[in-house]
Amino acid sequence: MKVAILFDGASAYAKEPDQLILGTVQAIERSLVAEGNDVGYVPVYHDGKWIEKLRRGKFDLAFNMCEGIDGIAALESAVISVLELFKIPFTGASSYTTAICLRKHVVNGLLEKAGLPVPRFACIRRGDPLSSVGYPAIVKPAAEDASLGVEQRSVVRNTRALASRVEAMLELWDEVLVQRFVDGREVNVGILGDTVLPISEIDFSRMPQGRWHIVTYQSKWATGSVDDVGTEPRCPARLPSKVAQEVRRVALRAWQLAGGFGYGRVDMRIDANGQPWILEVNANPDIAPDAGLARMAGVSGMDYGALIRDICERGLARARQAPPPDEWALAQSLSGVELPRHELDLFAAGGE
Repeated sequence: MKVAILFDGASAYAKEPDQLILGTVQAIERSLVAEGNDVGYVPVYHDGKWIEKLRRGKFDLAFNMCEGIDGIAALESAVISVLELFKIPFTGASSYTTAICLRKHVVNGLLEKAGLPVPRFACIRRGDPLSSVGYPAIVKPAAEDASLGVEQRSVVRNTRALASRVEAMLELWDEVLVQRFVDGREVNVGILGDTVLPISEIDFSRMPQGRWHIVTYQSKWATGSVDDVGTEPRCPARLPSKVAQEVRRVALRAWQLAGGFGYGRVDMRIDANGQPWILEVNANPDIAPDAGLARMAGVSGMDYGALIRDICERGLARARQAPPPDEWALAQSLSGVELPRHELDLFAAGGE
């Protein structure tokens, strides 16, 4: 099988290369080649030349690990839309799912409407009045990933601090999410297909006193920093059976409501009463060999090669699902309008 690996080339091949992207690309390549596949790199840039390379490459599958272009997360779904447009089989979630999951206030509204537990939230834009959701609250970009914009100062205790943080954030982002901060345990729930992987927990026991127990940008990307040392993942999480069961139920339901496909991750906080609260639905989580999803899969007995294979097989299976034989005719029928066949065959061979 011929597989293209899509990734953010503008970041991976920048003057200061993103080694984390390149490391994951190489790990995926090794896994695919080990099983006899032919692998090609398709780095994604703003110029769009990658699209023609992808089309002409006659790839059987695109392994999509592009989380944006030049670090711009809002362009993540645009890359997937290209794959959908040209009917190229691909791994992971659809453009629809990635788009709504990136916009935290949108997916929060969807989940809340369905009766799932979401901490009280508000989306604030420039010129909007300040919205309070109660204190403490956490302030973060409404449409970013990788904890960008999240630091210790993101948690505020009063209106004055909230106003200051929102003002600072709106200098860089158009929309800011203000959400009630849930004090408690933090867990990550990996999902593969319709299977919930072993739950992982963030261990905050080494976080210095006085610091908020949150996963900041530095926790993820500044190795050896105070926040990195203070946020150690533990898998499997040691949760009471009833709490674990509810966490799994809520995570899977959230993933399904968002239209998740292939693999994903749902992040939650668990309050003192054992109630889980959804923080985020991640439709394109990090799948590096040492990242959370691979760790959870490993605890379930699935090695990294098997994880990559499973992800590929799901992408291929989706592509093999046959569409209705005549979508236009079906749409007409379901609309209560039955057109004569000759009106549907506008470009029938022969013509007049």
